[in-house]
Amino acid sequence: MSSTPQPLSRRGALLAGTAALVGGLGPAGRTDAAARIPKRSHVPLNALTPAQRAGQCVIHSYPGLEPPARLMDAIREGRTAGVIFFAENIKNLSQIEGVVQEMNEAHASAPVNAPLLLMTDQEGGMVRRLPGEPVLSAKDVGASADPEGQSELTGSGAGSNLAGVGMNVNLAPVLDVYRTAGDFTDQYERSYSKDPAAVATCGSAFITAQQDAAVAATAKHFPGLGPASADQNTDLGPVTLTTSASTLRGVDEVPYRAAISAGTKLVMLSWAVYPALDADRPAGLSPIVVGELRNRLGFQGVTVTDALEAGALRDYGSTAERAVLATGAGMDLILCSARDADQGDEAVVALSEALADGTLDGASFDAGARRVNALRGSLS
Repeated sequence: MSSTPQPLSRRGALLAGTAALVGGLGPAGRTDAAARIPKRSHVPLNALTPAQRAGQCVIHSYPGLEPPARLMDAIREGRTAGVIFFAENIKNLSQIEGVVQEMNEAHASAPVNAPLLLMTDQEGGMVRRLPGEPVLSAKDVGASADPEGQSELTGSGAGSNLAGVGMNVNLAPVLDVYRTAGDFTDQYERSYSKDPAAVATCGSAFITAQQDAAVAATAKHFPGLGPASADQNTDLGPVTLTTSASTLRGVDEVPYRAAISAGTKLVMLSWAVYPALDADRPAGLSPIVVGELRNRLGFQGVTVTDALEAGALRDYGSTAERAVLATGAGMDLILCSARDADQGDEAVVALSEALADGTLDGASFDAGARRVNALRGSLS
């Protein structure tokens, strides 16, 4: 291993810094930031510039506490759908609330009527970006005397917490059905249970309660990372899960059926390869796996990628190439979470060029953009 410091993976960023935040911050001074989201009249997609049209399907990120000028320009000019926040972006609640308000004010001049998607990973337990709820991990909830009731409480807590600083999307809950103690999902206590029915019940309760607090839920990581062993981390490298189609559908997809019935607004697809469904591409680059979600399970909401910079995609080219492949496979939102605004801009340019030269089908792209904008409109 090199002694040179390496940038954190998205999952590393999820886990880094949480204890300090939880121990040192409180809710004093919070206001209803969500009430200050700007509202404007509708602007159709065909009235947007190519970059604005492409930007409707890209989520940006940035390093440190202050969003860079180029990200604020992208927001102001309507070239992004929103922003994902990490621990390194958050000093305390009042600071991140101020950043959110600054972004909303910049967005007031954009030609898009719907609010920005302002998101983070607030799963509970070890994976939290904001201090406070949900304090319990999914594993804690699943092992409690009343898992469904605790799931409602954690979902409500997550929703209230994010809404309190003006965020409106949570990249949670995890619906992976873990297999053995200490495996990939279990080692960070991110799974409710080995029992798919229990995961379905808990996940649905979390989703309903959180969305009742006006924060959109994201069921992840379809079709499931539950079979992954402890060292099968898609952030770090390619992962192939040789689970049979019957097990995927009879175990791993069960919680997604329940989540869809509960009205989850987003589903995140995994970067693992599932040969039983598609031996050639990771799930989030696979029209076959996206079709499994859309056609077999009937999901009509927004699909979102996992981190575009993930090591699992090392054989799939640059940010530009990955963004085009994912969009062509049916992903509505491209998650550029490397904490680098340039990454999001590169994806926007790539999508714009691919639309212009016919690499991407314009009608299919606009259908995804309309799903994204419908989600944004539902959060106003």
